[in-house]
Amino acid sequence: METTRQVVRKDRSIPLSRRQALAAAASGVALSAVGLPAASRPASAQPATVGAAMVDRANGWLGLLTAEQHAAAVMDLGGRTWRNWNYMLGSSFAPGLALERMTAEQKDAALDLLATALSDGGLTTAMNIMLQQDILRDEWGKGSPDRNRERFSLMIFGTPSATDPWGWRWEGHHLTITFTLMGDQVVAHTPKAFSSEPNTVPSGPYEGLVVLPENESLGRALFADLSPAHRRDALLQEASFGNVQTMAGREDRITARQGVALGDLPQGQADIVRRLIDVYTNDHLTGDLAGPQQARLAENDLPAARFGWAGADLDGNSIYYRIHGDTFLIEFATLRNQPLHHHTIVHDLERNLGRHVI
Repeated sequence: METTRQVVRKDRSIPLSRRQALAAAASGVALSAVGLPAASRPASAQPATVGAAMVDRANGWLGLLTAEQHAAAVMDLGGRTWRNWNYMLGSSFAPGLALERMTAEQKDAALDLLATALSDGGLTTAMNIMLQQDILRDEWGKGSPDRNRERFSLMIFGTPSATDPWGWRWEGHHLTITFTLMGDQVVAHTPKAFSSEPNTVPSGPYEGLVVLPENESLGRALFADLSPAHRRDALLQEASFGNVQTMAGREDRITARQGVALGDLPQGQADIVRRLIDVYTNDHLTGDLAGPQQARLAENDLPAARFGWAGADLDGNSIYYRIHGDTFLIEFATLRNQPLHHHTIVHDLERNLGRHVI
């Protein structure tokens, strides 16, 4: 029997299986912070590590594909597609095999792979970003009429195995996450972006849904609370950049750390920055990945990390901020004159796309 979890709607709760997730989203159920269940298999058969689970489930998914689907889904590790991640796709397809071109069983297996990587909260956010494609089509009239919540692709790079380097990516409009593995060991999980439009749904059947609840509010609260001197230190420029600055091929565009140092802030403000770092780098990961990520962050000289802001008007509809540490760069932007349109990106400055080992 397939395991189920609960999904909360404003007026009721319903059981949700992995295979039912997308159908539930389409029928008017926004996901609460409970996520999707892991695969239903005996405890004795569970892989020993999250990387081993990724190998197992990636191969399980590949085994369900036709030859034509397999050719679309599998690509060279380190090749052009590997380097050209992109979450600003609008209605377009990402490379790989899109959910809308899979059978129900294949979708189930694809979601199982995603569930190895993301926490309940991370799965919730990912599913709601996918759901937003229907909202943009039906409520906002944006993009082609065939834009939909299943226009998200799974890509496998190389051959999943317990010994060889390989990777996988889940990508579509406003969502990209790439995992690099050396055999059954996860060695990198950036670049990654969880972005959103409309971040707070203003009307329609999903009215009130907030997809990224802390990214903008904590950033604005922090800048508003800075002393005048620290605000001057933080200000990168008077006008927002209007978008994030580091994209595929330009991951290393920002080199010099600018802004106010965390070590110069009072404890309460420094705590807000540390909370934001967790929101972007840690909260969405499953526990087996979150622990190593926390250890990775602890290697940083966090008091030397800097918070920078662009956009002089605290109440303006276009803002930008970044948090820049020894090994990480986080960017957030509301697009110019689009206050409900949020873009984010996270980079591990040493390990993006596993470049430290591949």
